[in-house]
Amino acid sequence: MARIVVVGAGVGGLATAARLAATGHEVTVFERADTVGGKLGRHVHDTPAGPFHFDTGPSLLTLPEVFADLFEATGAKLDEYLDLTPLDPIVRHVFPDGSTLDSCADPAEFAARIGATLGDRAAADWQRLWRRAARVWAASSRDVLRRPIDSPRDLAALAWRLGDLTAIAPGRTLRGLGRRHLTDPRLRMLLDRYATYTGADPRRAPAALVAVPYAELTYGGWYLRGGLGTLADALLSRCLDLGVVVQTGTTVTRIDAAGGRVHAVRLAGVTAPVPADVVVANCDALTLYRDLLPSPRRLVGLTDRSLAGFVLLLGVAGASGLAHHNVFFPADYDAEFDAVFGDPGRGVRARPAADPTVLVTVADDPLVRPDGHEAWFVLVNAARQGTSTGAVDWRRPGLAQAYADRVLEVLAARGVDVRDRLLFREVRTPADLDASTGAPGGAIYGTAGGLLRPANRGPVHGLWLVGGSGHPGGGLPMVTLSAQIVATDIGPAA
Repeated sequence: MARIVVVGAGVGGLATAARLAATGHEVTVFERADTVGGKLGRHVHDTPAGPFHFDTGPSLLTLPEVFADLFEATGAKLDEYLDLTPLDPIVRHVFPDGSTLDSCADPAEFAARIGATLGDRAAADWQRLWRRAARVWAASSRDVLRRPIDSPRDLAALAWRLGDLTAIAPGRTLRGLGRRHLTDPRLRMLLDRYATYTGADPRRAPAALVAVPYAELTYGGWYLRGGLGTLADALLSRCLDLGVVVQTGTTVTRIDAAGGRVHAVRLAGVTAPVPADVVVANCDALTLYRDLLPSPRRLVGLTDRSLAGFVLLLGVAGASGLAHHNVFFPADYDAEFDAVFGDPGRGVRARPAADPTVLVTVADDPLVRPDGHEAWFVLVNAARQGTSTGAVDWRRPGLAQAYADRVLEVLAARGVDVRDRLLFREVRTPADLDASTGAPGGAIYGTAGGLLRPANRGPVHGLWLVGGSGHPGGGLPMVTLSAQIVATDIGPAA
């Protein structure tokens, strides 16, 4: 039985802790925040009408079988802890010309909806792309998502068939794939958006990310009644039932790794180190390698930082008629990415996008809002917090509130004006995410999308990395798969 310390109680950390405890290890989790969940955040705003509950992180659960596997591996059933509700539409897409397309988890039905809205040629284009996406998903789920990838050599050594390589198209971008297969600019826009699921610019993101929409639109999008934050509650419950010790409000400041192996972790305000045979770091890879290891190392996969998000939490009186997830696209998508990412090579600074894509999540769930009201989570892509060319200083006085006004103006221009129905609004910037979760710069996914990310196995014996900034990537199912990879690599107690 190993003494295992998990640094961070995000979904990846809790999932790893539960799996390791179920196989006989002694596991302690240290979380610097006062609550568990990490970026799976929650917020309650009280009003005279009643409380409004917000998910401040992920708002969609995909690949539910990944979570079912996790609970079964720890001796429980998913439906004993969580109430999953399938969504149709999964996402309502509102394009610049006013046309609307609702996605769903039935490929034939979605193709029919594309045909009805965008025309038969667009539907045929999508079905051709879909066949290719199926091959990419099969190859990546078989060879990449459930096994460790520690180096470019590991990736190159995978036994991909020629057809897999042709479908994955190494060196091609997601934007290039869309332009090759899709003639309708609205479908291209829809495909581009999936790059942002991994924090990336579609003009640079790998074509292999076509697997992301395939997974969502094949296996469905789901809501957890009561909010997605209930997943953190369920994982914490499993950990406690399995004997895991979870200490919140406790900051790990250093990992002792003299002689090429971990020995202990150091806690803020505590003199004596906490002994550990194994350390699993559920923090950003940049934080691990820059701040926690005694000798910071240069790491492949850390150069491309993810985009961040600018968020409004709105209490809205009355009913809007919106779907659960709504995406309002701009007329010029490239101008948004130019603003969010900047161009450091040409000295072009990142900035708040003047006409951004706006995501509005409105859960039809009486558990999260008072009767006769709606709780709106509004998200736009944003540059990360910082003062470099590729960042924005969101702490600059007046900027956040001025940009919040701008986002509401954009929504009004796209036919959704709720400014006269607001009970309140709260603003969350990338600087706030940095401060609350320790995500450097408020980067949502740590490292931007790609096949090669920081490895799960650390550079010293007994150290592992779990979570969205490492392999296999960001998002709830990928983070949960990273926990499976790490727990399998560590193995059961002897």
